[in-house]
Amino acid sequence: MIHGALDHAELATLGLQSDSMCDFSSNINPFGPPESVRTAVANVDLASYPDRSCYQIRLALAEHHCCDPAHLLVGNGSNELIHLIARALLNPGNTALVVEPTFGEYAHATRLAGGMVVSQSFPDHIETLCKAIKRYQPRLVWVCMPNNPTGQTVPMEEVAALAEVCTMCDSLLVLDRTYHAFARDADPLHDPLDQLALPQVLRLHSLTKSYALAGVRLGYLHAEPALIKRIGVYQPTWSVNSIAQVAAIAALADQTFLHDTIPLVWQGSDYIVKEMTNLALPIVRNDMPFMLVKAGNGAQVRMSLLQRGFAVRDCASFGLPEYVRIAPQCPENNQRLIGAWQALLTYSEK
Repeated sequence: MIHGALDHAELATLGLQSDSMCDFSSNINPFGPPESVRTAVANVDLASYPDRSCYQIRLALAEHHCCDPAHLLVGNGSNELIHLIARALLNPGNTALVVEPTFGEYAHATRLAGGMVVSQSFPDHIETLCKAIKRYQPRLVWVCMPNNPTGQTVPMEEVAALAEVCTMCDSLLVLDRTYHAFARDADPLHDPLDQLALPQVLRLHSLTKSYALAGVRLGYLHAEPALIKRIGVYQPTWSVNSIAQVAAIAALADQTFLHDTIPLVWQGSDYIVKEMTNLALPIVRNDMPFMLVKAGNGAQVRMSLLQRGFAVRDCASFGLPEYVRIAPQCPENNQRLIGAWQALLTYSEK
């Protein structure tokens, strides 16, 4: 699997130092983690086993989503939960529909579980996806919403219609909500899907992106208790370590961090869009602050920028070889990226 973030083995091969890199390849809040999280994890008892039931986190999340803790399964990042879902809910030969271009782990986990993958382009109209579900009758439907890498989303009023079609076809809809907190002018602390009764829907969440906790890995699944129980039996004991649990509890208790920082992320995004447009580089940005830049040969541009100290995401693995994906960082690094890209364009014109 190909992912964003720094590949330390690759950097070593190229003779580059990771601590000198500006990483624009991962869609992570550049203003985190919250200081309260740093304080909390400094006091973790490393000699004790972690709580294997993640009880305190589930209590905090249950209050957050106004549900019973039985509706929640905490995992070692949402990536672990993706694989647990596929393993628990797919039988060999079952079909899973993946809405693309998107995160590659949905298809990867499906195939590892013996499932067959069919693809559907992210729809302009929900009817297109509904027709595909009726046609293929998939056991699982994987939708990243908001989508990675395109930033597209499905309006809330259409999610219920999509879930209804899944119910009719005996399909389970997996909505990856990892990025919902980044929506512009929305309440990052509350998922609007909490207002809908969606028994056929499994919702994946992550604290990795919005609270900048990629290093400790913390995700969770919100679904009906029977599904949670069925999926949870495949999870290894002590999957979520003590540092991740303490970090999550501290992050969820912070009522100001996301409200304070998400507007700053969007300011950085707007700056990059403006400057890239001035460089005559086509931009695709939808409902998220990260964006796609049509760079020609994405792999070549990525390598050229890497040599200059900037990591961007080559989108060939998404089926978009002409594009790279970039996520805004702090203002100073955003300015440095634009300067490096301008120098790269000037060099290529000589």
